Amino acid sequence: MKIQKNDNVIVLSGKDKGKTGKVLKALPKEGKVIVEGVRIAKKHQKKTAQGGAGQIIEKAMPVDVSNVALIDPKTKKATRIGYKVEGGKKVRIAKASGQTL
Repeated sequence: MKIQKNDNVIVLSGKDKGKTGKVLKALPKEGKVIVEGVRIAKKHQKKTAQGGAGQIIEKAMPVDVSNVALIDPKTKKATRIGYKVEGGKKVRIAKASGQTL
């Protein structure tokens, strides 16, 4: 999976199309990512045994990695990701501008 934690991404499809955010967590086995402020679900939580009040929690749900694209740091638009070997190390590059990520 080419998208990693702390990458800035844009949502390409779904009800949150066009929104941008930072990847909070990558789930490579499932092929999903959790993006900050995208696909928010409301979860009803019961009160605790000690008498605390119940509440509604907003939780970010996973988005399929095919529905997001990395934002190019140079052009600020969606781009694909490639790899290049620099100084014996494999680094990620933005396909649109060729800039190292």
